[in-house]
Amino acid sequence: MRYSEDHKAQTRQRIVEEAARRFRRDGVSATSVPTLMKALNLTHGGFYAHFTSKDELVDEALRHCATELDAVTPTRLGGDQPLETFIRRYLSKTHRADPAKGCVFPTISAELGRRGQASPVTDETVSQRLDQISDHIDGDRDAALVLSAMVGALLLSRSVVDPQLSDRLLDETRASLLRLIGAERPET
Repeated sequence: MRYSEDHKAQTRQRIVEEAARRFRRDGVSATSVPTLMKALNLTHGGFYAHFTSKDELVDEALRHCATELDAVTPTRLGGDQPLETFIRRYLSKTHRADPAKGCVFPTISAELGRRGQASPVTDETVSQRLDQISDHIDGDRDAALVLSAMVGALLLSRSVVDPQLSDRLLDETRASLLRLIGAERPET
């Protein structure tokens, strides 16, 4: 039975969304194509009607993750204190609590580097975030430091068992970054 192009596009989108969720939660290597397709009640062979390889899916899933992150930390840093809001949302307990819906960088960056196949999508997303941060930080400030500190703090806060230590990693990094950008007012 032939399916419409719309059905094929919807199925592809379902695969991308589930892969994005699983890659952030479990990692790329731990997410096999057969397991992914089975979770969607699709056949392993059907995967290749949508993607030429798992690497293609990884790139699509990374794009999807970047789009989803925009809902938590908007692409266009607007409002009265855009960078402050970005930092507070990123380094929040809510963001920490749900890796499957959060930023992809703390979850799979090390894995992409370790497997020797970084993605150009990662370059695009990191560059975009650095540009956004640079637009809202003094010239002598380092956007790479801000982004790296946020990603690192979120990663470490998710990797420890002690909830106080986890909170400390988020809280102290957030406070330091807010001091760095000159936004030292207490949290609301």
